[in-house]
Amino acid sequence: MGLIAPPISAESGFAPGFVGRIPVRNLWLLMLYASDLFRTGGTAHVAVEESPDELPDLVAEILAHAVETRLHRQLSLGYRSREEWLTRVRGRIDVLTTERRQLLDRGMVACRFAELTIDTPRNRFVRAALESIARLVKKPVVAHRCRSLAAAMWSRGVAGQPPTRAQMSADRFGRHDADDQFMVAAAKLAYDLALPTESAGGNVLAMPGREEAWVRRLFERAVGGLYAVVLSPLGWHVRYGATLQWQISSKTEGIDDILPAMRTDVVLDHGSSGRRIVIDTKFTSIVTAGWYREQSLRSGYIYQMYAYLRSQVGCGDALADSASGLLLHPAVGTMVDETVVIQGHPLRFATVDLAAKPAEIRSQLLKCVEVPC
Repeated sequence: MGLIAPPISAESGFAPGFVGRIPVRNLWLLMLYASDLFRTGGTAHVAVEESPDELPDLVAEILAHAVETRLHRQLSLGYRSREEWLTRVRGRIDVLTTERRQLLDRGMVACRFAELTIDTPRNRFVRAALESIARLVKKPVVAHRCRSLAAAMWSRGVAGQPPTRAQMSADRFGRHDADDQFMVAAAKLAYDLALPTESAGGNVLAMPGREEAWVRRLFERAVGGLYAVVLSPLGWHVRYGATLQWQISSKTEGIDDILPAMRTDVVLDHGSSGRRIVIDTKFTSIVTAGWYREQSLRSGYIYQMYAYLRSQVGCGDALADSASGLLLHPAVGTMVDETVVIQGHPLRFATVDLAAKPAEIRSQLLKCVEVPC
């Protein structure tokens, strides 16, 4: 049986405060771990992990402060394309439109040009995040502050349709707009916090059973985010989505088109101790029914991790020669933490209880890599 249970409430199809069996506050905690805001230290001074119910208010305050700072200094400008009939040339002339509309007879030309504007997709996204988080916070003063800042952005010309969260993931920062990074990181987290809700409104998230990929990616990013923040000061190097190379001695012409790549979720390296931990996160039950037993580890996952580890041996990387693997699954109620050494590589199979208290979730994640909590 997988992680997600059937609907708990026959009337509504949902349990109050839960998505499946996972408390919404714990999804908020995972979002915090997965966010750029957590990695940049924006919440380091507050023990939000111990009280994730207060996370929306905290993020709202951080976002509001960041927006106030940017409004005081002037919001970043950007270019947008425009097409207009003008009495003088600006930008490039649209010859076809000019001729077809016989604009020259009226002393005009069709022009295409770029102009500076404050109504950029980035600023629209921040305005939408303020409006979204204002509906979620508990403190009326904080909610009013967010709505007032959103109104201020409207009045200054940030009035267009906001981009989607997916479109914002492609947003890139240059040296001239680096000051926006913290504000956008807070806005992304604020926007995400409003998603896992079962209450009526404009933010609807399908149950993880129907949208499991979303929660699975969230779990993967949260694991990597927590390890990056906690382990980096201890001398660990954290890599996401590392691609491992096959040790190929010869190949046919078309094999590159069909040979799958090996891409890990998270890799932890500690040079001084010579440790490497290759982590692969899954969002299924860690065990399944076996041929001759009620429960068995999933053989496909073991083969996958075995390939990750053994394929890198003897390629000149000392950490790879003795690397260990960690298959990390979420679990509700049933906990597993077992290890086997195969050809010198420890393989650990562990679960994290996403229905536990936030402090316990953090403790379990750090225990999986044998780091003191």
